[in-house]
Amino acid sequence: TSTILPSTLNVPNLSPFQPKPENAITIAVSTRVLFNMEKEQQIYERQGLEEYIKYQVEHETEPFSPGPAFSFVKALEAVNTQLRELYPDSEELFDVVLMTNNHAYVGLRLINTINHYQLFIERFCMTGGNSPIGYLKAYHTNLYLSADAAKVHEALEEGIAAATMFTPEKMKEVSETQLRVAFDGDAVLFSDESERIYKAHGLDKFFEHEKEHENKPLDHGPLKGFLEVLGKLQKKFYGKGQRMACPIRTYLVTARSAASSGTRALKTLRSWGLEIDEALFLAGAPKGPMLEKIRPHIFFDDQMFHVEGAAEMGTVACHVPYGIAQRAAKRGRKGEETPSGLK
Repeated sequence: TSTILPSTLNVPNLSPFQPKPENAITIAVSTRVLFNMEKEQQIYERQGLEEYIKYQVEHETEPFSPGPAFSFVKALEAVNTQLRELYPDSEELFDVVLMTNNHAYVGLRLINTINHYQLFIERFCMTGGNSPIGYLKAYHTNLYLSADAAKVHEALEEGIAAATMFTPEKMKEVSETQLRVAFDGDAVLFSDESERIYKAHGLDKFFEHEKEHENKPLDHGPLKGFLEVLGKLQKKFYGKGQRMACPIRTYLVTARSAASSGTRALKTLRSWGLEIDEALFLAGAPKGPMLEKIRPHIFFDDQMFHVEGAAEMGTVACHVPYGIAQRAAKRGRKGEETPSGLK
């Protein structure tokens, strides 16, 4: 029988109210990306569920150490603090939901950890081994982050923005006052239409196609909706004269070339009514060094080659398993992907 434990925590001095799910920007994170649970995961894989539960209960007063999503969640809370100051009655806030297929036995250690770090996470969903996808829909989830690639794929199939988060060996320090989010373009913000042309016909045909279609907006990709809600919040700060001091900053980091294929990307964003703060067209150069300078809390890409390159240089990178590049990856050796001239 699956056990679901919705949990309401009384964390002091953090918020006067909890926004309703339909009004909030809901970010669902799994326990394995919010906290470092590598040791516990090894016990589960090697010794089974009973030993895993026993270990968690025995160590429930010991907080987990932060995982790759921890700084991102802290940055969301920093944005909320400023939004509440400017718009005291608004429910347009980030709402973090902790999603886990853990059993309720582990709940106390998670609650203790959240209280230890004074995180404002009031919604828990502990599914006792069942898929979280139905609950993600019920929470009107705007973004789902997990270490489980199969669950992420399932969420994307259901139309939920989702990504598999990886832990860099050594995470770079990131801003505590400004949320920075970096996106790849094709098959992340945009559809994989152009990537398909590149894969089928090569780079020259791709450039030709983009030139011919530069005034035709690309279709939306899986993360367009998340950029949209970030833009909506940014406009609330702009409305109070805080464009230059906005605590949210967005980046497009693409291997497209500015002159030959950048126009369509920028015109597509404009047609959607979306602004991006910085657009970096790298013309095939590695993304890792540029991301190291930006220091985003989170970076989304559909190719593991770029995710790994970013992670190697200390960026928290997420894989969006969407589009034609995934088929090419499956044809290669397991766990290995090849770079794309377009991405």
